[in-house]
Amino acid sequence: MAALFIDVQVDDAVAKDSAAVAKLVEACPVDIFAAKDDGTLQIVDANLDECTLCDLCLAAAPDGTVRVKKLYE
Repeated sequence: MAALFIDVQVDDAVAKDSAAVAKLVEACPVDIFAAKDDGTLQIVDANLDECTLCDLCLAAAPDGTVRVKKLYE
């Protein structure tokens, strides 16, 4: 199922950095981020519409490497 409200984009360098991935997983209160077995990032599509736009993921990642795009106005 495609997200209705937001899209989350993460730079490849962050998505491949296990320490950065761990920070994103820990920061998100609605489990949008998960770590794959190899430590890389998985975005849990089923949870995207649970996003509260809290910006905790933006604070957990280096500036500009995580983007939350609203799909509505």
